[in-house]
Amino acid sequence: MAETVSWRPRAGDIPAEPGVYRFTDERKRILYVGKAKNLRSRLSNYFAPLSSLHERTRRMVLSATNVEWTIVGNDFEALQLEYTWIKEFDPPFNVQYKDDKSYPYLAITMGDAVPRVLVTRNRNLPNARYFGPYSRAWAIRDTVDVMLKAFPMRSCSTSVYKRAQQTGRPCLLGDIGKCAAPCVGRVTLEEHKSIALDFASFMAGNDSRMLNSIRSRMSQAAETQDYESAARYRDQIGAMETALAKNQIVLADDVDADFFGIAHDDLAAAVQQFIVRGGRIRGVRGWVVDKELDVDLGGLVESVLQNAYDDTTPPRDVLVPALPEDSTVLEEWLAQRRGVGARARLRVAKRGEKAALAQTVETNAKNALMLYKSKRSGDFVARSQALADIQEALGMSEAPLRMECFDVSHLSGTNVVASMVVFEDGVPKKQHYRRFNIAETTDDTDSIYQVLKRRLAYLAAGAAVPEAGTAASEASAASSADPDSGAQPATTKFAYPPQLLLVDGGQPQVSAAQRALEESGVSGIQLAGIAKRLEEIWLPNADFPVILPRNSDALFLIQRLRDEAHRFAITHQRQRRSKDVSSVLSTVPGLGPSRIKALLQHFGSVARLRAASAEEITEVPGVGASTADAIIQKLVQPDLR
Repeated sequence: MAETVSWRPRAGDIPAEPGVYRFTDERKRILYVGKAKNLRSRLSNYFAPLSSLHERTRRMVLSATNVEWTIVGNDFEALQLEYTWIKEFDPPFNVQYKDDKSYPYLAITMGDAVPRVLVTRNRNLPNARYFGPYSRAWAIRDTVDVMLKAFPMRSCSTSVYKRAQQTGRPCLLGDIGKCAAPCVGRVTLEEHKSIALDFASFMAGNDSRMLNSIRSRMSQAAETQDYESAARYRDQIGAMETALAKNQIVLADDVDADFFGIAHDDLAAAVQQFIVRGGRIRGVRGWVVDKELDVDLGGLVESVLQNAYDDTTPPRDVLVPALPEDSTVLEEWLAQRRGVGARARLRVAKRGEKAALAQTVETNAKNALMLYKSKRSGDFVARSQALADIQEALGMSEAPLRMECFDVSHLSGTNVVASMVVFEDGVPKKQHYRRFNIAETTDDTDSIYQVLKRRLAYLAAGAAVPEAGTAASEASAASSADPDSGAQPATTKFAYPPQLLLVDGGQPQVSAAQRALEESGVSGIQLAGIAKRLEEIWLPNADFPVILPRNSDALFLIQRLRDEAHRFAITHQRQRRSKDVSSVLSTVPGLGPSRIKALLQHFGSVARLRAASAEEITEVPGVGASTADAIIQKLVQPDLR
């Protein structure tokens, strides 16, 4: 038996966040819906060796051809969404939720003469208001127990209520203040119903208004020295705050809206659409758009909505991450799609539970874009086509199976470093990454020239990469290698030549690299630079850049190579900067490693520490005025500016 199924997603592609996952077959039928606090951890259990899986689980995994997931804010929201989808899609492998396995609700029987609050799995009580579903019956019972301190309404059964009426004595809840005891006439039926309405209103989300009202009453009682009432109001506030558990997955019953989230970069945009009807998420759509032109977020919203409602009717409310310039015209178009006399609103959610749900949709869009880019990079056919397109566009004699990209990073001319990242067959070769420290330089072009001379020297000599020193392989900082340091590495060869050598920059940087290449005497390497502003590819001595289609796999691969070099250089530069400041601070009398660490943690960054006054520095425990003055004198030395 095979270890696991062939369509298993890579662990790195699965987010380590709470969410709901769906296994589907070749016909896109949903076979199983589950929830997880950590999607990556949970899904890895399904892709263990097939022989180790439970028979039912193994049958489900073998029947499926794909798994999808939706990220939510927390595990409680995951439960809500899981429950909604199980009820809607009735997946064949979710049998454990059938029969008597239903979710508990909090219900208030507003249709009764004396409303009652109860926890029930019965959704057919007449004229009852329901809240939930909730994850565990005992948890919502605890919530009801707390809420009765703030809203003392009836929670007893009919038999208990009638017995109290007959005896004229309330039950224990009436004696301890968790029921207003309408059974013995302590409050009228109208007053009790008002308490029930307040309870329902609070559970429906009108919590801030009620909290503010009770806080005001507490303050007034305290001012009049009615401390007993003030204490009662304080307990009510505490009970209400304890019970507050916002859930952005379930909105008010009258909410019919579509929520759109968009995550985009220079080449693509991922769209997520959450369809909310009756306050519940009834469906999720997602798709990726390739961007031929540079379109802003507002322009993307317009294009996305036209695509989404090409053959469907929009709801009255459409919530988007940004409004396009012609939002009024777009609203008219949406209203026209709804029908004669209908209206439509296009909005951006700014606060409250809708804004929280909009944030969840955006999180899913970002994850979808990351997954799309990862899959695109891992597609062997797409990578092969990208390398062939690069060969053709740059006029190379062969495809660039090994590409190296160099980037320079510094802070106001200090701590100048450079990075070299390597892609082989279109994928990163992280054990071949290198970092360079540049002692003295005049500008970025001089830095590029110095780094390329050092790197090309090993190609000219055919030497192996020395190890130790200051340049580091990302795969292992312990086996760091500086090309100028002098030790022999165990596995990687610095003398392995690339077919394409890229620098981050335009024609000036390419000219500096060309000068280093000519002086080295190395031949057979194609030079090119990628300019950030318009994503242009510059060749040596060229009057005009090479323009690759913005949605091409070739440009996508070159951009990924450039971005990786930039990230790698920035990481090393920050590490150097932190070490430099720590070493300077260690020369200040009275500052040891623990106080240096406390200083950097207190201010959060070197820039903020340098900008701090002596008074602000003395706020750090253990740092006095004289020490603060010494720190300022050290940090304003010219060599650290």
